[in-house]
Amino acid sequence: MYPVRALRVILEPTLINSKHTTICIKPHSQFQGANLYVERRRELHLLVSEVDEVKKVHCFGMDNSQRVALFLQASPQNDLSRRTAGFQYELFNNQTSGLVFQNLALVEDACRPCDNEDLLMAVCRSDFVVRGLILRVTHDMETQISRVDINALRVYRQRNSIFQPDDLTGTWIGTISTLLQCRVKKGDGEFIFTGSEHFGDAWLGCAPRYKDFLEIYQQAKRLRSNPCDFQI
Repeated sequence: MYPVRALRVILEPTLINSKHTTICIKPHSQFQGANLYVERRRELHLLVSEVDEVKKVHCFGMDNSQRVALFLQASPQNDLSRRTAGFQYELFNNQTSGLVFQNLALVEDACRPCDNEDLLMAVCRSDFVVRGLILRVTHDMETQISRVDINALRVYRQRNSIFQPDDLTGTWIGTISTLLQCRVKKGDGEFIFTGSEHFGDAWLGCAPRYKDFLEIYQQAKRLRSNPCDFQI
């Protein structure tokens, strides 16, 4: 807060056998008072400018030493009003569901339909699994993102508090994002929604109709081919 001069930040994962290859930076929505650079071969490359109107996610590869150097340089100010230069970061590897961020748009093969094996694995490994109804779908042309508002009848699992209880309806409400190019539309009936959470947002993975999921899961259970037990 109230940034002055400069600050060099080293991101150096200490995880055992860390194989992270990509880092993604998401600036705070009110990022002000400084510019953010990534340091490469002793040169600074601008990532985030305080004059940027849209704060996008920026991704880049890590070097062979498994470290990244960021450089926050304060901008000259004529007043003492409060400014905050903040950001979040996440580390990814080539095994992270093919995840590739591009301006906060997401996933390689994001629009590819899930087959039965994908779906069964999704309910086991996803950051969130909920059953619910689609309330509405809105499309943002500027960010190229579609947002799906969900009335969750049951929350089986969530890593963070994406879905919150609604005191008026007694159900849980949440929003899931996906790429505009996936052309998501509002559908009737119950669905089971799975996906990943990044930078506090939920991103859509597999989302079949609930009755179709039940049929697939029960058949896999009879054949003992389900990768995990799921409480239906």
